[in-house]
Amino acid sequence: MKSVIIYKGKYGATRQYAGWLGAALHLPLKTPEELPEADIKTYDCIIMGSSVYIGKLLIRDWIKQYADVLKNKKILLFIVCGSNNPKDREKIIMQNVPDGLVDPSHLFFLPGRLIQSKLSWKDRFMLNVGAMLVKDPEAKKFMRQDSDNVKEENINAIVRMSSAVLEADSISS
Repeated sequence: MKSVIIYKGKYGATRQYAGWLGAALHLPLKTPEELPEADIKTYDCIIMGSSVYIGKLLIRDWIKQYADVLKNKKILLFIVCGSNNPKDREKIIMQNVPDGLVDPSHLFFLPGRLIQSKLSWKDRFMLNVGAMLVKDPEAKKFMRQDSDNVKEENINAIVRMSSAVLEADSISS
């Protein structure tokens, strides 16, 4: 089964997770810009990773552009974001991923990192405005302090699922 990891992030956490997955699964890494439609068609399984920026997956436009090609593939999706709220996560999926494209058991949320000093001035400003609008004191606190929850062990469930998907397909082939 020919497989690839496609990722898009902004500050490095998604790229880090993609790198660890690539090493663990012995798969190549590509950004959406490096993968034309003709190449997408050659893959049986695609592991996609994206960070979330103001509620939107950075890979969203690419997913929508190639949804017809992707619907015939085995897809696993990992999303790097700061929210642990199930309603927020459900909203992210509903607004960014076409219905039926990804089996819910092949969907993974991974914790990210927030280092204020590494943000662009615009992103720092947007985050501060967002923090002012949030009513939940814990969420407000989270938005105003640095955190780094990017750890290699966070990919373990994806590695297990990916291995099972790849193995099941090779057995049935």
